Amino acid sequence: MNGNNFRMPARRFATVAAATALAAGPAALAGAVSAHATDGTGEQGSASAVVLRTGLDVSLLNKTVNVPLTVSLNEVRAPQSSEKTALTARLEGVDGGQPFSVLGAEVAAAKATVSSGKAEGYTNLAHAKVHVPGLPLLSLIEVESVTSKATCEAGKQPVATSNLLGGVTVLGKKVTLSAGGPTVVEVPGVGSVRLDLSKTSTTSRTAAASALELKVSINPLKLNVAEVEGTVTLAGATCEAPVVSSDDAPVADVKPQGAPAEAGLAETGGGAMTPYVVGGAVALLAVGGGAVALGRRSRG
Repeated sequence: MNGNNFRMPARRFATVAAATALAAGPAALAGAVSAHATDGTGEQGSASAVVLRTGLDVSLLNKTVNVPLTVSLNEVRAPQSSEKTALTARLEGVDGGQPFSVLGAEVAAAKATVSSGKAEGYTNLAHAKVHVPGLPLLSLIEVESVTSKATCEAGKQPVATSNLLGGVTVLGKKVTLSAGGPTVVEVPGVGSVRLDLSKTSTTSRTAAASALELKVSINPLKLNVAEVEGTVTLAGATCEAPVVSSDDAPVADVKPQGAPAEAGLAETGGGAMTPYVVGGAVALLAVGGGAVALGRRSRG
């Protein structure tokens, strides 16, 4: 009687243990895959573009007043897609309080876009003239056509390009620019301008391009302006690539760890659940064998 009472719980225990072993394997695997698939940042990326940006200090003749000339014409930024195509920028408070035109152009377009896998900034400037205070009739620079583009795609190397087409005139002088180094233009009684052509840079996720960068030092002595110092950038574009969330990335196949499968496993109907079935059977045999041994001892 005692032996029968003992053997029945032992068998039930063996059945429960085997079922637990069968269920535990797939559940643990599912948990591991879920954790891998949801690990990611999902950053959106960004882009920007600007037709013209100035960082100039304008000193009046008495040099007691400095007027900063900080203008960003058609500057746009994304995640939200944006585009601007204004043709002129003006500065109040110079030339006796009269509006002062900084840039005139036939085309002055800037565009920045960000999608799920790509960020891009683009600038196009055509037949443009840039003026600084004190030189109302003489352009700081004239260009026929300049473009800049920065493209950042998730998982790819970013690309930055700038193109300058046609002639360039600086302080009334036609100049030939070189990609090998800066070009310096000096005009007696007016000032000097240093130009850097097509500056680009990239990292693993970012890109930046500017078609022209000017370092300006002007001494016009007109319109109550003594000095103009600073920088001017034409056709700038930047981007930062979106980060691909691992939710969107394929999950690698998870293979059973330990001893390799038998060579004929696939031919005999083995599949992904086979290791767990075998494991459950082993557990069942082990627990059942233990129960039989204990029952024999009890009867003995």
